[in-house]
Amino acid sequence: MQGAVLHYDKDQDYGYINGVDGKRYFFVRNDVTQGAALVSGTLVEFQPDDGTAHNIVAVNSTTTSSPPGQPGRTAENQPTRPTGLWAYFGNTVSVNYFNFNGRARRKEFWAFWLCFNLVLVALLGFGILVNLAINGFGINAGRTSIGLLPAAVFVLAFGLPWIALTVRRLHDVGLSGWFVLLCFIPVIGGAGLLVLGLVPSHLGENPWGRMPAGVRI
Repeated sequence: MQGAVLHYDKDQDYGYINGVDGKRYFFVRNDVTQGAALVSGTLVEFQPDDGTAHNIVAVNSTTTSSPPGQPGRTAENQPTRPTGLWAYFGNTVSVNYFNFNGRARRKEFWAFWLCFNLVLVALLGFGILVNLAINGFGINAGRTSIGLLPAAVFVLAFGLPWIALTVRRLHDVGLSGWFVLLCFIPVIGGAGLLVLGLVPSHLGENPWGRMPAGVRI
């Protein structure tokens, strides 16, 4: 059967092919029998098998045309996002501030919590020093709490992106985002967040989208 490569992620080592029969087929690198450049839009021939593609051969390895309605992109000009801890944190509290759709991998989940707690501890330490300075480092220093205001604002400001991230992490393991409500139950919520951060991503594509970049099968 013939088809065109819809998507291939070399970091995750999996992709999809749109067959001429109108169906989508899943494949991994080992299914490619020749060193074809798996660029979006590459025409290929393959052996279909219950939703998967095997023995994939490029009809024209230099072809970069895309399926109808989709612009062609080469592997070199596809956009990439930084995947460092602070990059994930910055992305969560900026472009994904109100994003309750899609999926979030474990690294993104833990990156947010690590960076969030580091900033919070720094703000708390700063607040304590401010309170001590206001009271002249005297015995009544503990009666002032104005220095803790930045920490309180920080927690309130980043509460919503934390909920959105948790919803996307639930999607990543194949669960409904409504399970985030369990996180607000004392004790159970803390244990649930720990388990959620340890459960691996649901492989391939699920109702909430493709597997996040960087996840290895």
